[in-house]
Amino acid sequence: MALKNIALSNNERIAYREREGGDQVVVLVHGNMTSSKHWDVLIDRMDPEYKIYALDMRGFGESTYFERVSGIRDFSDDLHGFIEALGLKGFALVGWSTGGAVCMQYVADHPGKCEKLVLLASASTRGYPFFGTKPDGTPDLERRLQTFEDIEQDPGKTLAIQGMYDTENRDGLKAVWNALIYTHQQPLADKYEEYVDDMLTQRNLADVYHSLNTFNISPFHNGVTEGSNQAKDITIPVLVLRGDRDNVVTEKMTNEIMEDLGDNATFISLKDMGHSPLVDNLEKLTATFEAFLA
Repeated sequence: MALKNIALSNNERIAYREREGGDQVVVLVHGNMTSSKHWDVLIDRMDPEYKIYALDMRGFGESTYFERVSGIRDFSDDLHGFIEALGLKGFALVGWSTGGAVCMQYVADHPGKCEKLVLLASASTRGYPFFGTKPDGTPDLERRLQTFEDIEQDPGKTLAIQGMYDTENRDGLKAVWNALIYTHQQPLADKYEEYVDDMLTQRNLADVYHSLNTFNISPFHNGVTEGSNQAKDITIPVLVLRGDRDNVVTEKMTNEIMEDLGDNATFISLKDMGHSPLVDNLEKLTATFEAFLA
């Protein structure tokens, strides 16, 4: 599928995939280390009644990266610009992982635009904590990093992954994904190579880590930032999905989402699925999406 692109008022250009369909519009927002490419199997699978857009966020895939990203709102403002430029109305949003935080910020900031929200293996309403690294290379869960600079220089995560990007260490990236994300199934070999190609397009790794660490729309302090208490502004129906084999997003983070969003959120646990239900059980995931969106 050839990508289109559209200019935003901030001079960034957002690349996107568009699949023709009926009147129901669905916008897919990817997570970290991916782009719209990683939605490909879902786009092919979803019922033809859905008109689908899947964008590459700033600094991912084929989108531009002229200005660094300082917070999740930069991504959600880009999403707003994208939606306005295309004139979309009455749509549903699906946010995966980091994309879930982006979609929550968008819905909180722009009431009346989105009708339904799906959070797939999403970062919490209270962000995704970034911990320091002990001398032995393991995470130091007693030391949550506070600054952009500390995150940029962290050897255990940022420098390690960035090093794999810089040296195009495909085996290293696969090892990370097999340990953390593809915990049940892996893509077919050719597809996996395409996904690694896609990972290597990312130019904003530290930005994303910092943005997740500081994101907080809850009423609570998250250890780095005071909550904006905007979770209460998300009043549309929300479907919260997490695989029971997810090694990235914890059960605690999902419970925080449910607590902060309240009664308009419904949680479904995805059995035998990890952080990429698209690979683990596409048929079940698609059916769960479509039942909610109908």
